[in-house]
Amino acid sequence: MNKLPAPDEMYRALVRRDPAFDGIFYVGVKTTRIFCRSVCHARTPKRENVEFYARPHDALYAGYRPCLRCRPLDVRPKPPPVVGQLLSAVEAEPGARLRESDLVRMGIDPSTARRAFQRYCGMSFHAYHRARRMGLALTGVRQGKNMLDLQLDQGFESSSGFRDAFVKVFGTAPSQARAVDCLYAKWFETPLGPMLALANDAGLHLLEFVDRRGLQRELETLRRHFSQYVVPGEHRHLDAIGRELDAYFSGKSLGFNTPLQLSGSAFQRGVWEALRRIPPGETRSYAHIAAMVGRQSAVRAVGRANGDNKLAIIIPCHRVIGADGTLTGYGGGLWRKAWLLEHERNHASTAGQLSLRMPAQPIAAPRAIS
Repeated sequence: MNKLPAPDEMYRALVRRDPAFDGIFYVGVKTTRIFCRSVCHARTPKRENVEFYARPHDALYAGYRPCLRCRPLDVRPKPPPVVGQLLSAVEAEPGARLRESDLVRMGIDPSTARRAFQRYCGMSFHAYHRARRMGLALTGVRQGKNMLDLQLDQGFESSSGFRDAFVKVFGTAPSQARAVDCLYAKWFETPLGPMLALANDAGLHLLEFVDRRGLQRELETLRRHFSQYVVPGEHRHLDAIGRELDAYFSGKSLGFNTPLQLSGSAFQRGVWEALRRIPPGETRSYAHIAAMVGRQSAVRAVGRANGDNKLAIIIPCHRVIGADGTLTGYGGGLWRKAWLLEHERNHASTAGQLSLRMPAQPIAAPRAIS
């Protein structure tokens, strides 16, 4: 278990409903015997009426029942029903055109759909559907399919309309796109929220939580660095990482074998390789990582390299903690870092991944704090 923040710090976070602390601690209210997330929008209790817990079941064992408003036992965020319905409709017929009138016939309010899809996927439904169709078209071009067949398969009545849409996504006409490379994107649901993965034939380029701060900047960096386009689609490396994520979160295996593509300086790549040598279930300090790469004084640079990591969980920057054993910054949120460390400690032995080569950095166990 992990050390909780100071009680006064947790209470201030509770008053502010600070999202950075969501999942780091849970609040038991003595007067109601209910426990909540730190961001619950129920009326804030008085300081003397609360106790803090590191995990939901710690609060349950203490006799509290879960709040029906913030649902602290729900750890797997799911897409809104309307988003799930839209994604299913696209995959059922990727080449079909879905207009607002079609959404209405499906019982979906178009304005609600636009807002929900943008909020969950970070892009409009129209942009997502167009990119999905153009990704299929590019696959067909590379397979040598007839242009007229591709045009009709993707729901275009005119060749000019198909060409214009293709050029808008890939920057070149379909007839000249055999050499075009692109990054295929796929969303994965996990117990810690949805993740976005990008891959091409060279390997996996990105795996991040979709609500990570700076994700858009990472996507733009990849586009500029590789001069590649991002489209929703299927790829064998995406299939592989999907299976490995399922195994990881179920505790069956904590290792990853999907080919990776690391884009960074020699120092950054050295740090990332050092991170991959930290066994699951163990942690290291920033100073330890700096020593591993032969740059003992480069502790701050190691921290920046951690922040520039584009492959969450696979390159385990969550296993790096402060020298005093406390959790420090994590792009996906400290609550995810705490969850990942506990998950790996609980499953390292059973998954056959625990190494005895190096001593683990101790992390103090959390406790209920009044």
